[in-house]
Amino acid sequence: MESGTGLSVGRWASGDKLRALSLKRDGSASKARVRASEPVSIDAVRWNHNIHYHSMILGALGSGRGRVLDVGYGEGILARELLQIADHATAIDLDRTSCRPGSTSGQGQRDRVPRRRFPDPSFRTASFDAIVSVAALHHMDAGSVLGRMRQLLRPAGTLAIVGLARSRVPADLPLDLAAVVVNLAHKARKPYWEHSAPTVWAPPARYADMRRTAAQELPGVRYRRHLLWRYSLVWTKPKREASR
Repeated sequence: MESGTGLSVGRWASGDKLRALSLKRDGSASKARVRASEPVSIDAVRWNHNIHYHSMILGALGSGRGRVLDVGYGEGILARELLQIADHATAIDLDRTSCRPGSTSGQGQRDRVPRRRFPDPSFRTASFDAIVSVAALHHMDAGSVLGRMRQLLRPAGTLAIVGLARSRVPADLPLDLAAVVVNLAHKARKPYWEHSAPTVWAPPARYADMRRTAAQELPGVRYRRHLLWRYSLVWTKPKREASR
């Protein structure tokens, strides 16, 4: 077994209690298996509307993060990218088909704990330096989930979300038409990768609804509407926050 970065390590527990992948800084693990069937470099050639905004998520977090939580990690592409900036990443997802081992690169340690609903009561308050989520919030009750994410963040921690919402016609029609043109341009230059995670369409909330909900749960949140039918939320928890 190789040591160092680029090693995929599998650690398993019985039943549905825990399923995890982790990579330690020194490459060591008590129980490990190397998976060479899917090289890490495959992530670099994948593209879709969600992957397009991964760089925005990473940019919002910056570097030197300790513990990061990825809610709704799908096939783990963003979780692997988080290792570039985090010492430890925990990723959760309820969908069994998406929760499968994959190759890991970068320094740090990653734990994947699938098939747990969010919010998971096992997570302690103020236990994460950053929380991210891509295309998952519309599968859950947005208000309660944002409130729980706020509780799980440590002071000065950052929340970065990319989500889906419904357009309002005719107000959102110009942006949607522009998105069609941009989408065709992207697809002409790169293959579109279809993920295996379940989809919900149409999303239950409109963009304006999500903006209001986010403002209620995360005072001062930075909301942006993006092309390719996405919005983003970026919020930093105050160092001293009054209890809610």
